[in-house]
Amino acid sequence: MEIFKLNTLLFPKSSNVYDSYGEILETLGNRKEAIINYRKSLELNPDNTNAANYLKDKK
Repeated sequence: MEIFKLNTLLFPKSSNVYDSYGEILETLGNRKEAIINYRKSLELNPDNTNAANYLKDKK
């Protein structure tokens, strides 16, 4: 998991980094942090359907 967090620091403008981090956080049961990262991913790439679908399901 730490590598995903590190990637957000190394590549802060990559929507894919935040999407991947969100996925691992969700898998580990950290829904709150997953939502934060999916939102950031969607902010960077509004066409990210994975993040959009995840967030839609969590409302």
